[in-house]
Amino acid sequence: MMRLYRAALLAALALGLPACAMVKTAAIKNVANTLAEPGDTFTSDDDPELVRRAIPFGLKTFESLLVSVPKHEPLLLATCSGYTSYAYAFVETDADLLSTERNQEIQALRGEAVKLYLRAKGYCERAMDVQYPGLIKALNTDPAAALARVKKKEDVPLLYWTAASWGSAMALRKDPELVIDFPIVRALTERALALDESWSDGAVHELMLTLDSQGEAFGGSEAGARQHFSRAVEIQHGEMAGPYVSLAMGVAYPKGDRAEFEKLLNDALGVDIEKRRSVRLVNIIAQRRARALLDRIDELFPK
Repeated sequence: MMRLYRAALLAALALGLPACAMVKTAAIKNVANTLAEPGDTFTSDDDPELVRRAIPFGLKTFESLLVSVPKHEPLLLATCSGYTSYAYAFVETDADLLSTERNQEIQALRGEAVKLYLRAKGYCERAMDVQYPGLIKALNTDPAAALARVKKKEDVPLLYWTAASWGSAMALRKDPELVIDFPIVRALTERALALDESWSDGAVHELMLTLDSQGEAFGGSEAGARQHFSRAVEIQHGEMAGPYVSLAMGVAYPKGDRAEFEKLLNDALGVDIEKRRSVRLVNIIAQRRARALLDRIDELFPK
């Protein structure tokens, strides 16, 4: 948190510099580099509400800096990942925790999450066009051929967050304008998987699990979803709750398999959040979802 506040203070000073444009831009790039550095300041926290209140401040700081350095690729990516993570952890999850009787609130929260996912997607697309000019436009013609240009492991975060923000918006707002781009999301994820399957504790396998859960019409299958689940758990040594919740919601629930659904969510709750502190917040949020789903199991599986 102190690192974020120091960077924000530097940002305020840099943006207010009465210096020449070159010096001011150099100062802002310095701050942008500091802010864009990866770290586990938020993901290791054990207080979701504190993080919920802190993240919007940081994201608006990022956007303020991007006005001055609009092609700063690391900061564009950090803004994209930040909005995607915030939308999932603190907006979409809030909707999922509500009972179906509160449908109006659920729809309002999901609508807000879609807006945030699409905002995130815009920043990722800008980052991709900085790194690979013309790539976003080429994706609309032949995604696999366009992504053949992307050959570095260092590009996996960009591929992942572009796919995650885009796919998350699709999942909540299933209108033709978004769903038609599903092959692009799948191609982005498959390319990330081919370049580095173990990136970020198997996060790409978790995303593939969700994509394969959509069924054969979208190029997926239950067998594929289960394979990605197993590989994610293997990479994570069973120390993360997310894959269990994803398989429960993506496969067990649509099949009407209450026994497996319940088992998977209990497995998620059995994960020791202190064992891997770098992702403590991620596990807390996944377990919060698991607990809420178990509380509603009779509603989800009516007798």
